[in-house]
Amino acid sequence: MAMLPSWQDKEKFGGKIRAALWLESVVGEGNIFTKAQLREAFPGESQIDRRVRDLRAHGWRIDTNRDDPALKLEEQRYVSKGAEVWIPGQAKIAKHKNSLSAAQRNKVWQADNFLCRNCGVGVGELYEDGIEQSKLNVARRSVRLADGTVEVQYVTECKRCGSAGGDREVDLGAVIGGVKSLTPLERKVLAGWIEADRRTLSSLEKLWGTYRTLPEESRAAVKKAVNGGED
Repeated sequence: MAMLPSWQDKEKFGGKIRAALWLESVVGEGNIFTKAQLREAFPGESQIDRRVRDLRAHGWRIDTNRDDPALKLEEQRYVSKGAEVWIPGQAKIAKHKNSLSAAQRNKVWQADNFLCRNCGVGVGELYEDGIEQSKLNVARRSVRLADGTVEVQYVTECKRCGSAGGDREVDLGAVIGGVKSLTPLERKVLAGWIEADRRTLSSLEKLWGTYRTLPEESRAAVKKAVNGGED
């Protein structure tokens, strides 16, 4: 096995590559590390958490407590290595293009029905506060596939949702697992929402929404009606 370069070589490597080497040299596959340990190893590098997340786009699997409930909030597990990004050319294997052509952006927007997939606002629509119209962009979303690999996929996102930032990695396997656990009726309802590309509220949900806005005396009257006239 070839000896790894030093993860402390700041002159030769940037933060992402040094983070990858640190995981390999210090943490080791299958082991847990904390955010405090990461920051202690990279003092003064405020974006080191982001550099570790960036490795997922190169096939590295690094779980948080959202992926593994056994982990504490401040813990992460280095599960498996991806592309050896410290080797010239390897970082390009799973790396996405920095920009899209107008035709590529239009293709994504059409596939997403010209809707922000986070908040649902349409292109050029006013937000609920009535202050400004929406502007749609194409965002990159890290998607963890069923086999554990991570790939970057494109999705429509409005400017407001995009400015919120945050880690937007999606575990596709967990989503599909949730679908399989639904009852036939629940799956039928979900299929209707997917077909319409929007969630339509049932009469029961609409009643609940209205009930929540009622004053206490009116809520008591509704409660009495639900119980068949009994208190």
